[in-house]
Parts: sequence; structure tokens; C-alpha cells
Amino acid sequence: MNKPPMDRLVALADEAGLLRPRDLAAYGIARIYLALAVQRGLLKKIGHGLYAKSEQPIMEYASLAEASKRVPRGVLCLLTALRFHEIGTQNPADVWIAIRSKDRKPTVEHLRLRVVRFSERAMRDGVEERRVGGVTIRITNPARTVVDCFKFRNKIGSDVAIESLRECRRLRLASPAQLADFAKANRVFNVMRPYLEALG
Repeated sequence: MNKPPMDRLVALADEAGLLRPRDLAAYGIARIYLALAVQRGLLKKIGHGLYAKSEQPIMEYASLAEASKRVPRGVLCLLTALRFHEIGTQNPADVWIAIRSKDRKPTVEHLRLRVVRFSERAMRDGVEERRVGGVTIRITNPARTVVDCFKFRNKIGSDVAIESLRECRRLRLASPAQLADFAKANRVFNVMRPYLEALG
């Protein structure tokens, strides 16, 4: 016997972490049940067109989960990835996200995005999947994040790039070989080499 729509909606929110109204069609649940669930205190609206279970705590990385829901092909990167991996002192107000070179630039109400463009290869190499509040996010790993900071140093500042390398090595989040490999692949090895050699 099929569960009532409200029960299915709450179960879906439990499984998915975050729900968008358009997610419901595939499960045969009318959108009106979202409003009813909010009225009954079963779900809460946590952003424009985003819902979560009421008892779910506000996530530290809620904006990352929201960005990943809204830009599912994107890759979280640069200052956002530094913060996620706890490298250095950056605490950006914006969510830094990469899209493919020919993708349309996303705009998301109530969320400040800083969009950069990656090649097709860069959208895969050194990118890992993590779960945040029930949502799968795609984010650059520590070594790739540091290399990207050097590659995009004109956008974020050379001081941030140097700090990220120093802290990544201090925390042993990536080996010199891993950093060098990504640096060569992204054509910034000559820029990074003096700093890599200085850190040993």
C-alpha cells in the first residue's frame, strides 16, 4: 500500500537533505504538500525554493549544499574549498563555484556566487564528492585547491595562494609530489616551484 503523499514527502526530505519543488514531480507528489508540510512544522523553508526537515540543524555549510543543488554540474573551488578543508584563514562571504567554459553563468537568488570557468578536464581532475546535510557536493581536493589558488592568483591575491600552500603542507593535506603534479597539469609549476622548494 502506498504511503500518503505527506509521509512520502517527509521521507524524501529525510533522504535528500534539501528539497526543491521540482524534485517532487518524479515521486508523484503535488507541490501543495510542501506548503502544508511547512504549516504543520514538518518541513522548514531554508532558502528561496529550498526545504529541509524541521529538526535538521542549520548546517555550517548550508550555502555549499544550496549552491550544489542549484548548480548541480558545478564544482566548489578556491576560497570556498579552502574554507571547507580548513586551510588558512579565509572565510569568504561568497560561494566560489566553477562551471564549464561554455556553460551559462548561473544566477541564484539569495546566494552570492563567484563563478569561475574550468576546462572539461579541470572539472574532473582533483575533484571529490562529499556529503553535506544529505546533499552531494563536488569540491576540489586540498592539493588541487592550492594549485587553483596560484592559477587564479590575480582574482584572489598572491598572498592567499602562498598562505594556502604553506598551510596545506603544515597540515600535511597534500604531498609535494601531489602539488607538483597538479601544478604541472595546470601550467603553474614554474610559479609555484620556488615556494615548494622553500617549504621542502
